[in-house]
Amino acid sequence: MLQMISYLEDFGSELEDSLDLFAPNPYLRMALHLLRGHFEAKTVTQTSLIGASGVPYATANRRLKEMVEAGLIDQRPRTKSGKSFSLHPSDELLQNWVQLAGRLRRLTTARFETVGTTTETKDYYFGGSYLSAQTIPPLQVLPEQLKVPGGIRALVHGDPTFMVMDTLKKQFEQTIGTQIHQRAFSIDRLREEAVKNAERPTSRYDIIAIDLPWVGGFAESGVLMPLDEAMDIARLDPADFHTAGWKAAHWGGRPYGVPAQTTPELLFYRRDLFAEAGLEPPATTDQLLDAAKALHAPQRGRYGIAWNAARGTALGHTVLMTMADFGQPILNLPEVAGGFDTDHLADHDYRPTIDTETGLRAAEFLLDLLKYSPPDILSMSWYERVRPYAAGSIAMAYGYTLLAPYFELDPSSPAHGQTGYLPHPAGPGASPVAPVGGYAMGIPANLPPERVPAAVEALLVFTSPQAQKMYIENGSRTNSRYSVAADPEVRRISPIFEAVDGMSWRDELQFWPRPPVPEICDIIQICGEEFHDMLRGIVTPREALRRAQDRADALIEPNGFT
Repeated sequence: MLQMISYLEDFGSELEDSLDLFAPNPYLRMALHLLRGHFEAKTVTQTSLIGASGVPYATANRRLKEMVEAGLIDQRPRTKSGKSFSLHPSDELLQNWVQLAGRLRRLTTARFETVGTTTETKDYYFGGSYLSAQTIPPLQVLPEQLKVPGGIRALVHGDPTFMVMDTLKKQFEQTIGTQIHQRAFSIDRLREEAVKNAERPTSRYDIIAIDLPWVGGFAESGVLMPLDEAMDIARLDPADFHTAGWKAAHWGGRPYGVPAQTTPELLFYRRDLFAEAGLEPPATTDQLLDAAKALHAPQRGRYGIAWNAARGTALGHTVLMTMADFGQPILNLPEVAGGFDTDHLADHDYRPTIDTETGLRAAEFLLDLLKYSPPDILSMSWYERVRPYAAGSIAMAYGYTLLAPYFELDPSSPAHGQTGYLPHPAGPGASPVAPVGGYAMGIPANLPPERVPAAVEALLVFTSPQAQKMYIENGSRTNSRYSVAADPEVRRISPIFEAVDGMSWRDELQFWPRPPVPEICDIIQICGEEFHDMLRGIVTPREALRRAQDRADALIEPNGFT
């Protein structure tokens, strides 16, 4: 957007300087100045806009009033008296600008096409990709500034997406009209702080980020307020969210958060290495093991596959997802078309299902994976499994899409431009699954009532399609909305969005592998400890299953199960 603005500004200046008869176009000059200020999060006033017009004050003032009357410029009060305004592009101007920028690019390419223009580029400029969806316009400022003492306070996870949000802080502050104070923690510290915050008389935060498996526990313990108490849920456009991510933010039929990032765990694989070896992308667990074996070359410093195998939480997630690959959830959920029913978890009518024949097959599969994994696999967790993949020493890796920037944004990575994305290969008789992870953003239950309206408005901005597109344009590889995944500009950024969108439409995106019950964090920890002993050879697979089952049963017994 800024490139096109600069181009038109320079082109206009060249025209005006070429002949004395060419006069400045105040409408265009003021529109470009206004758009530049919006994209760079700089305040634009009436004085600065008139100064950018290139025409006398009186003429510029008349043209400015005409643009306001035409609905191209929004005025937002800067003071309580309402006598001072900041000027912003209206939604109509932003929509028209996005369409104009696209048309100008295509016209330029059509008229000045050079040798080397690729077929992909031609298709894009001549409208092929534009047929798939309407381009999402940039964020528009709120009509009125949020009036909340101290600004909006957010507690988030220290992952790439939320760090992008911090990078774009000035743009978001301009949008909502107040300061944003963001604290970012690792996953375990984030959970501790959220629980600690709930114990305070009043919340220190207006918005908190929550890992999806925490929803049930946070809802029942009063950490979060039900969103339908704070807002009209229809304002979120629920149908636009990926189904699995939206359902995962519910407990007892009520929403407790808005998906900020839906990041399924996928299988990353090196397409170039597969092509060299004559291998097809694996669709089953047996094919995965065959590919890992074929590409495993320790003598050359390359290993077949990397995954979460560090003791505790990391391996515990792997256990739950591997059981899902073989068609079994960690709880005795009723089977339904396309997966398992999670709508009635709040009834607490569930028990762990770990020590089963399917659980045994999953355990044996993990032991088989060990043969083709790097020597430090038992200490690898979230980032450690993706970094060596990005460095080229791993041929395949299970990883969340939010970690894809490690190689997608690094041109020096051997995996850059060579990575394919697949759902988890399935075990015999099971279907491929892409287990959904990610974070939702919710409102603390103990937030003072007078701050709730501002928190709602900020929440709507932070999770909007426009904001999610901004995250992606600045390096994020997560998305929770269908409209964003369908945006042609987003699809050009990374193949990951089209791949995940296809998985969602095929019902491969599922959150039942990590059901958000209050006990889930403890169950994950148990599995991560017992299966780690199995991988180290201390206990047999059957013994690990039995021990994990017994410990998990003890967690559920207080709810009425034995």
